[in-house]
Amino acid sequence: MEHNIITGKKVILREQKEEDAAFFAYWFNQPQIMFQCGFTECTDLEKEQKYINEYHRSDDSVWFTITDQEGSVIGETGLLRMFPAWHCTDLTIIIPDPEKQNKGYGTEAITLMLDLAFNEYDMNRVSIGVVGLNTSALEFYRKIGFRQEGIQEQGYYYNGEYSDFVMMRILREEWKTP
Repeated sequence: MEHNIITGKKVILREQKEEDAAFFAYWFNQPQIMFQCGFTECTDLEKEQKYINEYHRSDDSVWFTITDQEGSVIGETGLLRMFPAWHCTDLTIIIPDPEKQNKGYGTEAITLMLDLAFNEYDMNRVSIGVVGLNTSALEFYRKIGFRQEGIQEQGYYYNGEYSDFVMMRILREEWKTP
């Protein structure tokens, strides 16, 4: 099933385009974003274009660029490692610009993605992994309805510092559209 565009009240989830790569190449090299997202190497325009054109077009994932209603890129989201036989998938979302955070964009994007996962792809379980030191992300996912499922103690290493890696999930029966 392919989706080119999903429109919400605050955000638009649209198919990723090669020209989006410049946004990601800039933001994904910022030290705070690298830490929060678990990126271990810097990226560049060519690598991000390859992600958009190749890696993000696999049969077991669906990726979107998140834009505001005016069409400005603000992040990306996706369902990956989709395993229909088990009705499970993983979720990813990144809104890297601090000026675009805490405005409801992430909440709406996740709401649209969970609706897609549960109602269109018939998933029963959606999981996400979060760097334990990223306490604002942990709080955000709990607010959405994700529950902590496990901890990989010191499972993450960045810039000379260990952090736990927190596994979270939400089940179809727990999902309540806000």
